[in-house]
Amino acid sequence: MSLGEAQKVFEEELDQGLKYTYGFKKILDSTRSKWQQVDVIDTVPFGKCLIIDGLMQSSELDEYVYHECLVHPAMLSHPNPKTVFIGGGGEGSTAREVLRHKTVEKCVMVDIDGDVVDFCKKALTENKEAFADPRLELIIDDAKARLENSPIKFDVIILDLDDPLEGGPCYQLYTKQFYEMAKKQLNPGGIVVTQSSGGGMKHHKLVFSPVHNTFKQVFPSVYPYATAVYSFADQWSWVLGFSEASEKLSSEEIDKRAAERINGTLKFLDGVSYTGVFCLSKAVRKTMAEEDKVLSVDGTFSLFYGSGVHEKGQK
Repeated sequence: MSLGEAQKVFEEELDQGLKYTYGFKKILDSTRSKWQQVDVIDTVPFGKCLIIDGLMQSSELDEYVYHECLVHPAMLSHPNPKTVFIGGGGEGSTAREVLRHKTVEKCVMVDIDGDVVDFCKKALTENKEAFADPRLELIIDDAKARLENSPIKFDVIILDLDDPLEGGPCYQLYTKQFYEMAKKQLNPGGIVVTQSSGGGMKHHKLVFSPVHNTFKQVFPSVYPYATAVYSFADQWSWVLGFSEASEKLSSEEIDKRAAERINGTLKFLDGVSYTGVFCLSKAVRKTMAEEDKVLSVDGTFSLFYGSGVHEKGQK
C-alpha cells in the first residue's frame, strides 16, 4: 500500500497484476503497534476505512456485511446463547454485533494486540458502546491459550482472525487440533464460526475450501457460506460448525429469532439473505467436494499468498 497526502490515493495490490487505487480525503489517525501499522482514512468510495499493514480491514460503507455474516448465523442458530468467546476482533465490531443479542450474559474477547484495540476504541466511535458494555470482558493475550485454559465453557465461539499463513501468528488457530480443542470448550449444542478469507472464483481454493474440509474432520454438521463484500473486492467466506448434528434454520425461523432476540434492526442479514449466503456456486461446491487438504500443526498445508492476494488482517 502507499498512502500519500500529496497524491491523495490509497493503493492496494489485490492479486498479481491487479491493483486497486482508492481516492481518499485525509488520513484521520495512524499508529504503529509492536506487530503492525494501523491507519484510519477517509476514502472517497467507502467513507472511513480501517487499514492494517496496507490492507483494507473494514469500511464505513459495508463493514456491517462482514460482521453481521460472521456473527448472526451462529448466534441465531443457537437456541439461547449466553456465553460467547471472540478470538481476535480487535476493532470491536464483532463484539458490537454479539452484544446486540439480549440473551448474552458474558462475551469474552481476546486479541493479542492491545495497541490496535486501544487505537480502535478511540478512532472507531461506532463501537464505543460495545467496549463500554459490562457484559464484555476484554483480554489482551493469545486467544488460543485463553480459550484452552478458560474457566468457563461457551455457547458460541467466533473466530475473527488473520488469514492462516503458514508460520504466521494465526495459522495454528485454523488447524484441526485447534478446532478439536475449541469443540471441547463448548457447552452442549455449542457452535463455532470462523472467517475463512476470499470466497470468489479465484481465491476460494486458498483458504475457504481447506478450512471447510478441516472443520468437517471435527464437527458433525458444517456449513460454508459467502457473500460479496464490496470494499474487499471479492466474495468473502465463513465456515459454521455445530458440535451436535444440526440443520440450518429456515428463513422464517431466522426472521422470528432476529425479531425476538436482537436489539435494533440488522442492515444486511434477514431470513432471505441468510438463505442466500449458503447458496454457493457450482464451481465452489465442486472444489469443496474434491478438497483433501486438512490444516494441521505439522505445517504441511501451504498457503501461497505472495505479493498481492487480499488477506484479511495480515500481519
